[in-house]
Amino acid sequence: MPEVAYRAVPADAELLALEDFAGVLERRDRLAHKGANGHVLIVGGDYGYAGAARLAGEAAARVGAGLTSIVTRSEHVPVVVAARPELMCRGVATAGDMEALLRRASVIAVGPGLGRETWGRELCAAVLAADCPVVVDADALNLVAEGAVRPGAHGAEYRIYTPHPDEAARLLDCAAAEIQADRYAALEQLAARYGGTWVLKGAGTLVGDGSAPPGVCAYGNPGMATGGMGDALTGAIAALLAQGLAPAVAARLGVCLHSRAADLAAADGERGLLASDLMGHLRALVNTV
Repeated sequence: MPEVAYRAVPADAELLALEDFAGVLERRDRLAHKGANGHVLIVGGDYGYAGAARLAGEAAARVGAGLTSIVTRSEHVPVVVAARPELMCRGVATAGDMEALLRRASVIAVGPGLGRETWGRELCAAVLAADCPVVVDADALNLVAEGAVRPGAHGAEYRIYTPHPDEAARLLDCAAAEIQADRYAALEQLAARYGGTWVLKGAGTLVGDGSAPPGVCAYGNPGMATGGMGDALTGAIAALLAQGLAPAVAARLGVCLHSRAADLAAADGERGLLASDLMGHLRALVNTV
């Protein structure tokens, strides 16, 4: 068939590939400083979940954020800093304690290990009210689904939501099986109801905002079905946003980098793959884009 015939048929989706993003991240100026590469703030890590915030923070740093801060419980600060001293970590008791950090951040990622108790609700509400691009993940998504916090109309075009099928089902008030039965329709419904850019995670992760055919990620493997993988993705996307990419581009590239890094990390086997195994591969891959 002639090429013109293919061009005449609108695409329902677009297959994503890392080579399609060549040049979207400009070569860094030789006089660049850390402040020029964005400041990512990770908000999460309630009691027992410090690791989630730490993984998101390290992924943000490895993908190129100039500065990465974490807001978490005070008891978690020594653990996070000892594990990764490059992360700036602040313990807070209330949302008011992080007001200065919210003002300084280029991008905020909220949700990793956040929990759904009063502490998490207050912090999430403050983040979603901030005048800043936000990546919304994990329990932040659940709080939105429960109506405990509002996603906020202000700056909706700079919101990126990253649900897995169960979280998407809560947001659409349906069963996860319905999400999986038609993932394309689910993505479209999420974008229509809440606005913003959506990353519907799973085998063949979908990325879109409802205004164009969604992107489909061909990378990834079953070894990624372990705790912390979504936190690493959140950090990676936040770092790309902080470096100046548009939400739709940051979400698509972040998904590709994360899944491809997992494929490289799985060279030793899918069983036993950890989110932390992706970090070195993320750094290598983002320097090839």
